[in-house]
Amino acid sequence: MTVILNPFDAGGYSLAEMTQAINILPNLYTRLGQMGLFRFEGVTQRSVVIEQAEGVLNLLPTVPLGGPATVANRDTRSMRSFTVPWIPHDDVVTPQDVQGVRGFGVADAADPLATVMERKLTRMRAKHAQTREYMEINALKGVVKDGAGTTLYDYFDEFGLAQQAADFVLGTAGTNVQAKVRDVLRKVETELKGETMTGVLALVSPEFFDKLIGHGKVEEAYKYFSSTGAQPLREDTRRRFPFAGIVFEEYSATVTLSTGATETLIPAGEGIAFPLGTMDTFVTYGAPANLIETVNTVGLPIYARQVARTDGSAIDVKTEASILPVNKRPRLAVRIHTSN
Repeated sequence: MTVILNPFDAGGYSLAEMTQAINILPNLYTRLGQMGLFRFEGVTQRSVVIEQAEGVLNLLPTVPLGGPATVANRDTRSMRSFTVPWIPHDDVVTPQDVQGVRGFGVADAADPLATVMERKLTRMRAKHAQTREYMEINALKGVVKDGAGTTLYDYFDEFGLAQQAADFVLGTAGTNVQAKVRDVLRKVETELKGETMTGVLALVSPEFFDKLIGHGKVEEAYKYFSSTGAQPLREDTRRRFPFAGIVFEEYSATVTLSTGATETLIPAGEGIAFPLGTMDTFVTYGAPANLIETVNTVGLPIYARQVARTDGSAIDVKTEASILPVNKRPRLAVRIHTSN
């Protein structure tokens, strides 16, 4: 008698296996993800305590049981506890998804459920990657927002810090743009506070970029760069332009929030300048999944699991991430803009 395999027998895919699968799938890199700006660090709890000392934010360390405790700064605003946001995202595999499916370019022996599951996980991973990009670009600016655009934490308000800013006044012909760039570089260097860097990058809106390269005191430098350094027949010179010590890069990413509204990550006429090559300034903390079997384990970037419905009608595919991006030196990221 021929045994008909039930494609909805979920017993073969454990939490560990599916989590490993979704974390090793090819990543659709976002810009910050491509740069690897925010280092991922797993934690074992679903909240973190962050202390601020001289403008630097740090997670409180663990100590051996019975060992000496860390001593808090007596400033009541120096320490805060933050719940790590939980981001669940679910999908479902139905009989219609699996019927007649085989592995792409593979013989009929390919597991149709595995093929469909991989496609589902790839799309779900992409959505998590976009959400992380949105959270990290906002954390770079000193705030944490959720997928609905709601501000969860403002690190400047929480710790009584003030964001640094520089007005390039690009609408004025006489503006000394090089002096503005030097001012930003000095602001960044002053706030390193023991950190290292290899350079400064500014992600700017298309409006800011156009005004910058069109300014009378920048135009000649841009013409020279675009005609020699950038090899314009092979590269999009619209994207990046090094000038006076800062690399300006046009960043026009727009996301669709869970509310259906759209948000441009860098507002028109603005930008954010920050250091590259730091060791421990930009960190995304990851908490364990909201599951019994992951309690007290070190968090991973994404978790995935499947739950077969008891009536055999479908398999629920569940993913989740619990991430909290932190810019440990919020004043290092300088808001740049042009007021005219």
